[in-house]
Amino acid sequence: MAPITDGNIVSIFAKERTEAHNRALKAIAELTDISAELSYFHRQFLKLVPDTVIKKFADDEVLFETIETYKKDQRHQNESSQQKQHIISKISSEIYQKEMQKMTLMQEIEKSQEGRNKTKKLLESQHKENKDKLKNLQKARGSFEDNLKMAIRKIDADKLQFVFQSIDPADWNSPYTITMQFSKDGSYHTVSSKPSLECLPELMRKLQETKKISVFLKNARKQFISHASKQGTQKRGKAIIP
Repeated sequence: MAPITDGNIVSIFAKERTEAHNRALKAIAELTDISAELSYFHRQFLKLVPDTVIKKFADDEVLFETIETYKKDQRHQNESSQQKQHIISKISSEIYQKEMQKMTLMQEIEKSQEGRNKTKKLLESQHKENKDKLKNLQKARGSFEDNLKMAIRKIDADKLQFVFQSIDPADWNSPYTITMQFSKDGSYHTVSSKPSLECLPELMRKLQETKKISVFLKNARKQFISHASKQGTQKRGKAIIP
């Protein structure tokens, strides 16, 4: 909707006011001419018809008063027109300001809606990505457990225990474990290992660098096998000592 302060509307209003003012001035001029003419005829009439002088004089006085009243009304109408124009201009300015506020608000709403749509799409994308990651982790878990002869146990909200078996030839069911803590920032921290591995800090350092936990678990299994082999050799060595 166009504001009332449209230049065409203001121009039309000013034109009509000017035309009305000109018509009023013309009417006043005509009345003035008529008044002068009546005064002239009045004087001539007094000479010709003395008996009607008083009545004519009274009629002329009424006419003159009517003309003055018309002049006053015209001045009052002009003043009223100016007041109305001022009021219209004020209202038009207020309407224009409201329209601008409305446009600004609509733009803010559109931006807010765009932001919500982007956030929604991002959340949906993250949700799908998390589902895919979970699916891949579940597949990887099955692969780890089958290939590494390993089980994964959840101890509490942020800790997992990796239990390796088929390590020690003397006891394939003997468990070898690593307990790890997962931080919110995605980093890993070793809580404990059983039996203890001297090289575990180095394995953890590489894990922090590469973020490849599958490689870490494979290397951990190799270290457990190496540890079990050394322990078996030591036991056999003690057994043959007389």
